[in-house]
Amino acid sequence: MSIQSSVQSPSQRSQRAAIELRPTSFDHPDAVKLNDRVQLEYAERYGDEGDVTPLDPAMFAAPRGFYLVAYDENGTPVATGGWRGHEENDEGYAHGDAEIKRMYVTPEARGLGLARRILAALEDDARAAGRTRMVLETGTKQPEAIALYTSTGYTPAPAKFGHYRFEDLSRCYVKAL
Repeated sequence: MSIQSSVQSPSQRSQRAAIELRPTSFDHPDAVKLNDRVQLEYAERYGDEGDVTPLDPAMFAAPRGFYLVAYDENGTPVATGGWRGHEENDEGYAHGDAEIKRMYVTPEARGLGLARRILAALEDDARAAGRTRMVLETGTKQPEAIALYTSTGYTPAPAKFGHYRFEDLSRCYVKAL
């Protein structure tokens, strides 16, 4: 049990237990709704149109990917995250990489440990699929994301990768599986 879990109120522990993580397609209506919300948050933080990394639902289909949506006790989608596989390419990825995409928790569900639960589930699934390294790209205007990833063993990548690798605000992290 993490320290964070041990200091949660009884209602927070109850909410945490009631959360269900469901494998879902990237184009499922609930995933699309959460993706739209995270895009609005990116746009507000960075003053642009959001993350324009090209994504296709097939990228998140097994065995080359995985996507989760977390639902609360009322069946409301409250968090999401996925991974997509990469091999060595000209965007800086390496053979065996699993890239985390669209990690998001709605403001009303923050503080319940959902990001950590989703992250652990993504790592477990990527490992089971034979991936050897988790990678992610985030930005300096997302300090909460950076804190989550560094507190769970992610380290700055030796070289940046991905769609935003040439942007000053971009930060890339890696974790061996």
